[in-house]
Amino acid sequence: MEAAARAHPDKPAIIHDDGRISFTELMAESEALASRLDGWGVRPGDRLLVVSENAPALVGAILAASRRDVWVIPLNARLTGAEVDRIAAHSGARRILYTSGVSPEAAAHGARAGAEEIDLGALGRVMLSPENPEATPEPVEEGPGQVAALVYTTGTTGNPKGVMITHANLILVADESGRGRQITHRDVVYAVLPMSHIFGLSSVLTGSMMRGATLRLAPRFDPDAVFRALADEGVTMFQGVPAMYQRLLAVLKSRGQTTIARPHLRYCSAGGSPLDPAVKAAAEALVGTSLHNGYGLTETTSAVSQTTPAEPAIDDSVGRPLPNMAVKVVDAEDRDLPDGQVGRLWIHSPGVMKGYYKAPELTAEVMKPGGWFDTGDLARLEGGRIFIAGRAKELIIRSGFNVYPPEVEGVLNAHPDVAQSAVVGRTVPGNEEVVAFVQPVPGRVLTREALVAWVSERLAPYKRPAEFVIMDAFPATATGKVLKAQLKDMAAQG
Repeated sequence: MEAAARAHPDKPAIIHDDGRISFTELMAESEALASRLDGWGVRPGDRLLVVSENAPALVGAILAASRRDVWVIPLNARLTGAEVDRIAAHSGARRILYTSGVSPEAAAHGARAGAEEIDLGALGRVMLSPENPEATPEPVEEGPGQVAALVYTTGTTGNPKGVMITHANLILVADESGRGRQITHRDVVYAVLPMSHIFGLSSVLTGSMMRGATLRLAPRFDPDAVFRALADEGVTMFQGVPAMYQRLLAVLKSRGQTTIARPHLRYCSAGGSPLDPAVKAAAEALVGTSLHNGYGLTETTSAVSQTTPAEPAIDDSVGRPLPNMAVKVVDAEDRDLPDGQVGRLWIHSPGVMKGYYKAPELTAEVMKPGGWFDTGDLARLEGGRIFIAGRAKELIIRSGFNVYPPEVEGVLNAHPDVAQSAVVGRTVPGNEEVVAFVQPVPGRVLTREALVAWVSERLAPYKRPAEFVIMDAFPATATGKVLKAQLKDMAAQG
């Protein structure tokens, strides 16, 4: 970041709803905030929790923590109070910052905690929690192996886990990801992916700003705000999750529109969950450029692979592994599988986490001999490219046949009245059946009969859902990833 500031001192590092901050100003503000951390009793090895939506104060806090060897914990403000409390207790954070100036939810969390209001100048207004006197610093490691961030993740199932991400993880992955996307100081990146999520922290924030690009911060996803930014604010790059593209397409379809103004847009990508081929094709027609696909996890500091401008994909490949990363597909006995066969995907990468915080047994479950990380995802390799089949735990075995939810979802999403779908398995006596949750395009009417007719022409009988549940909205994370565990519980209850 400092190298980018020296190269482009007066260039905007951040554009937000209330103004802009140059690289020089951002470096000065982050140093001032680091000095405040000293005064607040935050020491090297301490954890600093930041309850926030995308805001200048969050960026400043991440940089300030880095200057002091403090572990930053970015946390989405839209979590419940119980979720915030649980993570604060598990992490042993000494202090909590709330970006109250941009987020009513953060302000509400701060008020509940008895936090005091503080003005950070160009970074905006925040609230500061009382000090946790029981906080204990973790040992500080010299060099890039020091933990930079503790990112909590639930995935789509289970309890939150604290993933320890080092400075080396962030720098190496962000650099390779940014190089693959051909980011330069001329780019303006629309930063709506939450920086509390590894995709937003690693790829959007670090990968863009270390190359001198400008971030156009957006606290939360709003289709009309996206359309305005693409039309009028010089945005050249848009990175989202598939649900965001689905929402943009659905809004335009409900309005009878098929085009948008996007005079400077040159790069779009999707990640965080499977990208349906029908959504990819429709989005590419809308944005006028390739919609690049990628794959990564919190535990791998986001990007493992991505399609690139030099090699875009016309299918559902998530591209080739980034440089310095290796992948392989193994069977149930951990034996290597040849190209074309589906198995569990293992990763060997400088981006693999240091481990799960306070959970050595969970770390041991996923770390394999030789430094390989077991992703828990099903995939196949073809000519060096990766194709994701789904989560191993989400595989449905129907009458002895494997059913991969993304395949069924792809067929459903191709229906003109479907905005998105989510497929789960349900245990029945002696078998497992397919249940499909379907969200209609706003203003459209979907019926079970229409969906049955649609899949009957496109899916083998064992892949067809036994039940369709039509919903106006799905339970989802802040990034739009559908919480399939909740849907699976609903399916089990009938």
